[in-house]
Amino acid sequence: MAKLAFIGTGVMGAPMAGHLVSAGHQVTVYNRTRAKAEAWATQHGGDVAETPAAAADGAEAVFACVGNDDDLRQVTLGEDGAFGAMQAGALFADHTTVSAAIARELAEAGAANGLLVLDAPVSGGQAGAENGKLSIMCGGPAEAFAAAEPLMQAYAARIVHVGDAGAGQTTKMVNQICIAGVLGGLSEALRFAQASDLDLDKVLEAVSGGAAQSWQMVNRWPTMAQDQFDFGFAIDWMRKDLGLALDESRRNGATLPLTALVDQFYAEVQAMGGGRQDTSALVRRIAK
Repeated sequence: MAKLAFIGTGVMGAPMAGHLVSAGHQVTVYNRTRAKAEAWATQHGGDVAETPAAAADGAEAVFACVGNDDDLRQVTLGEDGAFGAMQAGALFADHTTVSAAIARELAEAGAANGLLVLDAPVSGGQAGAENGKLSIMCGGPAEAFAAAEPLMQAYAARIVHVGDAGAGQTTKMVNQICIAGVLGGLSEALRFAQASDLDLDKVLEAVSGGAAQSWQMVNRWPTMAQDQFDFGFAIDWMRKDLGLALDESRRNGATLPLTALVDQFYAEVQAMGGGRQDTSALVRRIAK
């Protein structure tokens, strides 16, 4: 049993922290909205802290899953932030999808205090978190990965050490670029099938067994065809992630024309009121 802290008990963090309790660890949580942390503690039996520092005090490892760069900086380096309370040798693993720049910033700040810091964004959505089947891409020193991996196995099906600090975040950007491209093609294909008066169920049966098959096709084609878009990861969050990728591309010189186009389409779906709909609502941008 390890003494752990988890900062952020939202739709992703709450089940991840719960899996750590189920694995036999002692977990203290902090959430900006205390009621969410208390609800988590009622369900899982862990403890609630008043501040990130209080949660991190004495913890062997601290995990975070918050909103954005500013949120992450506040809970780590801000007043009552976790880094100020952590002991040398402790692990900090961040599951938030943020910029590679802040991942490198935290790695540097943590190293100055003798901490092991890992940027470890996740893929798999709310269902993956609840079922303990997330994919985690990790950036940071090998020692930090070695400390984190056995703990993260409580809620992950795949954990890969992809490189140095920031590499986890840039790999997550790769993941989101891929999803954006697939959903762009899938949206056009669905509308094309509808315009051709095809039986959409038969089309799915025909094409999902070949090279066109994807997770998005198998899981979202039927719901997209029925204009159902309440299946997890929201467009608002996807636009945040694509913005991170586009910002990083300006830094590293990569060209992302398709990603920029899909991001523009998502902005238009937001303007239609679809910001909280899941990413497959991209199809709304393409006329029937």
